[in-house]
This record gives sequence, C-alpha cells and structure tokens, in this order.
Amino acid sequence: MISVEVALARSDFALDVAFTGGVGVTALFGPSGCGKTTVIRLVAGIERPDRGRITLAERVLSDAAARVHVPPHRRRIGLVFQDAQLFPHLSVAHNLAYGRFFTATDRRRVGRDAVIEVLGIGHLLDRRPATLSGGEKQRVAIGRALLTSPDLLLMDEPLAALDDERKAEVLPFIERLRDDFAIPILYVSHAVEEVARLAETVVRLERGRVAAVGTPAEVLAPGEATRGADRFERLSFLSGTVAEIDGGYGVAMVDHPAGRLVVPTTAVRLGAAVRVAIRATDVTLARSHGDRTSVRTLLAGTVGRIVADAGPFAAVAVDLPGGDRLHAYVTRLGLDALGLTVGEPVTALIKGVSIDEREVGGAGRR
Repeated sequence: MISVEVALARSDFALDVAFTGGVGVTALFGPSGCGKTTVIRLVAGIERPDRGRITLAERVLSDAAARVHVPPHRRRIGLVFQDAQLFPHLSVAHNLAYGRFFTATDRRRVGRDAVIEVLGIGHLLDRRPATLSGGEKQRVAIGRALLTSPDLLLMDEPLAALDDERKAEVLPFIERLRDDFAIPILYVSHAVEEVARLAETVVRLERGRVAAVGTPAEVLAPGEATRGADRFERLSFLSGTVAEIDGGYGVAMVDHPAGRLVVPTTAVRLGAAVRVAIRATDVTLARSHGDRTSVRTLLAGTVGRIVADAGPFAAVAVDLPGGDRLHAYVTRLGLDALGLTVGEPVTALIKGVSIDEREVGGAGRR
C-alpha cells in the first residue's frame, strides 16, 4: 500500500494532499495543473516535500520531519511516462534487459517471459524503437519498468501522446498487467475513459488539493445538479459479466441483474467481470417497451430520485437490481409526459452505439 501525506509550496502553486492506494490501480485524476504530476515526482523521489511523509508498504520513502529522503534509484519504483524514453540504439530485447540488469538477482520477482507474453511484444524483440508504433513503444516501456520488479509502478499520462487507435491497443495490456501482476499502480490521467476503465480507486485533485476519493462511480459521476452543461458529464458505471461475444456483429453481451447490455467491443474475455460507463444523456426512459426497436439494451429498474428545477431538464436516478444506480437526463416535458414518480418501475433503454468501447474494461481485483 502507498500512503501519501505531503505539502509543497512554490511561487505559483501549492500542493497539500493526503491519500492511500492499495492493490490494483489508484488513479490521480483532474485537469491540467491540478498537481497530479507533482505528486508522482514526490513519490518517485525526484522532488522533496516541504513537509509530510510518504510510505510504501512498511518502508518510509520520505519524512520531512525526520529528514528522511530515500533517493529515486533505491525506492524500488518503476516509471512510465508519456514519452516511452527507450534507448534508440538498443533493440527491444536489450531495452527490456536494461531494467532487469539493475535489479539484484534475489529481488527479480517478475519473469521476463511473463512480461513479454502479457504485453504481446515477443515479435518485437529484434527491432529498434524507431521502427515501432507509438503503442508498441509504450508497451515496451511498460515491460522495461516491470522487469525492475518494482514495489510500485508509476504511470504518468502513459497514453496522452497516442491517438485513439493506439490508446485502444494499449489499454487492454494495462488491464492485463494490473490483473496478472501483484504490483500496485499509481496512474495519472485527465482522461475519464482511461480512469473509468482501469481504476479501483480514484483520487480527484483540484488546485493542489484532494477534492474526492472513492470508486470511479463515486468520484467521476457529478452530483445531482441539473444545470444544462452538467448533463454531458454525468456518468454511471454498471458492473456485469461477459456472457457472450459475437464476432460477426462485433459486440459483447454483458449480463447485469437488471438485464443484458450489448456493448460494441470484442476486446473482452468471456466470463470476465467488466465495468461499463454510461452517459446520462444516452439513457432513454420508458414505462414499457415494444419489440420493434433497434435498441438492444433494456434494463429494468425503479425510479429512485428525480431532481428538476425551472430549466428544461430533469435528472432521474434509476435504482437497478444488484445495487447499481443509473443516471438519466430527460427534458421536463418528456418526464411529465411519462408521469413518472419516485418508486415506480421504469425501463432504461441504452443504444449500443452510444457506449464508448474505450470505457469498457475489466473491473479488476475486488
């Protein structure tokens, strides 16, 4: 477990944060300039806090009061940045070996063959970085960091420099390393789709302070405000199990206690637990549904809350079997036409094309 409680003052910025992270991915999330990378630099030992303490498991990495500061190369921390920072004159195999070379033999807990298999880079071993795609470079960089057998992996915006296609290529590999290696990950991103897909715990930062800590559902979904701009940011997270993969149609069927979700991806494993992000503006409500509709995802629930003001919109929370809550934005005109009230049964319709496949991923260790 990583425990961070630090403060750092600069001429134009002040950081004062406290949080803990456990097994799996702990995501530092927030807009540019909120302090995410500064936290990473403090944990890595690149900078020293003015006050506070950082511990990793039972080891003290920094303690300003006791004047303890373990240098970066002795912290047993792997680093992955936006830029893969591979050695251009070395092959992929030798880049991987570089990380392993500086790890004592008795501390080599991560096997080379396992890393190559999980990251799918076996066919790249003889190539030089200049011949690799952006996604391939990042996978090699992750492998090099893993082969140091770190006690913690720091990933600072590792997908920020990649286009959407390369991001979609790398995300499943990050999920696999999260699930297959017992190494906690501190992951920095301002991209909600990455955080929603990967993280068990989200630490949301604002102006150098911790604004919220919790699960993606607790932290990434805004409150109950009904201002017009909020409707595009409201997310719900539904957890289910992959029951079927239809390669012909390019979709996966995810079973949820409220019904079956049809998700536009085949990059999932049969029987895997997954988390699906749904935007509130992509949910349609109905008292009942007919068979003649192209919408394949129909979820049965109960109206748990309705929030409306004098504006055109209303926010409706639908309580689903199994404990998930689905948020829907509708017009007040449509709500009044349905005549829905709290406690009544309702059907939520979700178009498959509205689900972003980048936001569908393994739910991780629970």
